[in-house]
Amino acid sequence: MNDQPTAAPPDPAPAALTAYRVLARKYRPTTFAELIGQDALVRTLRNAIASGRIAQAFMLTGVRGVGKTTTARIIARALNCIGPDGRGGPTVSPCGVCEPCRAIIQDRHVDVLEMDAASHTGVDDIRDIISGVRYSPVSARYKLYIIDEVHMLSKNAFNALLKTLEEPPSHVKFVFATTEIRKVPVTVLSRCQRFDLRRVSSPVLIEHFARVAASEAVTIEPDATALIARAADGSVRDGLSLLDQAIALGGATVTAGQVRDMLGLADRAVIIDLFEAALTGRPVVALDLLADLHRNGADPLVVLRDLLDLTHFLTRAKVAPETLSDPTTPETERTRGGGLAARLTVPLLTRVWQLLLKGLNETQLAPVPHQAVEMVIIRLAHTADLPTPADLIRQFTGRPGGGSGPAAGPGAGGSGPTPGTTGAASSPVAAHGGAVAMAMAPRLEKPVAPPTGYDFRGLVQLFVEHREGTLYAHLCNSVHLVRLEPGILEIRPKDRAPRDLVNRLGPLLSEWTGRRWTVAANFEAPGQPTLAEQDAATEIASRQAAETHPVVRAVLETFPGARVGEIRDLTPKAAHPPGAATADAGVDPASDTFDDGPHEAHDDEGDFEL
Repeated sequence: MNDQPTAAPPDPAPAALTAYRVLARKYRPTTFAELIGQDALVRTLRNAIASGRIAQAFMLTGVRGVGKTTTARIIARALNCIGPDGRGGPTVSPCGVCEPCRAIIQDRHVDVLEMDAASHTGVDDIRDIISGVRYSPVSARYKLYIIDEVHMLSKNAFNALLKTLEEPPSHVKFVFATTEIRKVPVTVLSRCQRFDLRRVSSPVLIEHFARVAASEAVTIEPDATALIARAADGSVRDGLSLLDQAIALGGATVTAGQVRDMLGLADRAVIIDLFEAALTGRPVVALDLLADLHRNGADPLVVLRDLLDLTHFLTRAKVAPETLSDPTTPETERTRGGGLAARLTVPLLTRVWQLLLKGLNETQLAPVPHQAVEMVIIRLAHTADLPTPADLIRQFTGRPGGGSGPAAGPGAGGSGPTPGTTGAASSPVAAHGGAVAMAMAPRLEKPVAPPTGYDFRGLVQLFVEHREGTLYAHLCNSVHLVRLEPGILEIRPKDRAPRDLVNRLGPLLSEWTGRRWTVAANFEAPGQPTLAEQDAATEIASRQAAETHPVVRAVLETFPGARVGEIRDLTPKAAHPPGAATADAGVDPASDTFDDGPHEAHDDEGDFEL
């Protein structure tokens, strides 16, 4: 008899810990009927298997978590299922009872080989597949090779696979899955049947997550499932992982507040309050709300994204009112969002979108993101107090009208001018595409044409009409006119002008004008400024006249940092034959046409940025 004490056996691990599987694996579909959100894929594969038109290779592509690998395994089971009695053939509804079905579900079937291309990228890995293809299946009907993330294979590995992929043995099938379909060579895609798995819509995800929660005996609020579905962004696996985390946090009851805290999201009602406070010009209230969100753990970037999302929702509700009746729209957004959308205007919402989008980029680069978000909110509140472009037009011109629509607060007016305030000839100020266009009243002094009745610019224009671009450029930039008479052209070329320029001009002008031309070079007389120098002087004079105009000066003072970027002619261009006299007309330096009308000035980017 052994008197030594026997060691007590170790305590077994709790069954709950050893048996637990995450929801993403526990509720992975095992049949085509359980796949959600992929109706086109399921219909095609069902018909193909039922009719026996089974391709030798399938390419499954889509974003992460939509069911690519799951679909590959279902295909393997459908092709190898033998039924409960062991006599069945390929079926669209695998039984799940036979040995091939159970072995494939448990990832232990010898004839269904899965390979991760991210860790097996070389030619040697493909050689192993090629060498195994020629052998018949051990126990299954088909030997299947499932290659996940196939785009990670090297170029040589793809080339080594091409021949086998095009003409595999009848007992071999390939199933590829990838999230980067563009990285897969076209030669591989042409040998496969391609299926694009779509993102699963939010209503389908919400319904699916509610079923899973009910199966787990967990009570979850509808708003909580909506938040999880929105965060999943069309991915079933991501959503189930978030649901698993929410259940671990809330236990038997999951609330929207718990999910919001878990995801670092802001309360939607507080976001609407913040948005409304900023757009009604109450920066103190808006900053207090932002501070409360920050203390509660809301990410500054997430706050800005929520404001952008709210702006997008309100704009859609403004343009398409049926958005408010969408059953997936939360009740808070349906009620309060509808009121905001009715009071705000599309121009204001567009301006808010631009400011928030710019603020998002600034926040990502800022050393203290919370401070950057505060600056964005202050900018929004300040913008709400600024007058609209239509109000500015009325203020500058002192004229009634302006096309302002109904608004709910500061800065919520329309932006289109009335017919009484548009047009270059009838008003000195016009609203044009969100920019402020000024019709300049003072006329510019126009250069005098040669006294002989021939215009040097008109002669130079002939080189454009006859596609002599190089000579045209030299005549504009490297030639000073000394004398111009009928049939006589005397010029002073610059040093950078071609040496044979004078010899080339005479024959061309004679051919184009129908009279003999003599072209000579005079290096002693200074001559007139070049055409380019004349255009530059005209541009400077036009800009100076524009900047001294009272309306333009008022705009520049109202918008610090703005400047006149372009001056345009608003009158139709009069036809002018080359070489004709132009003593009474000016020259447009931008278009080489004759200008006898007002101009319009724009800021650099077509809009004044607030």
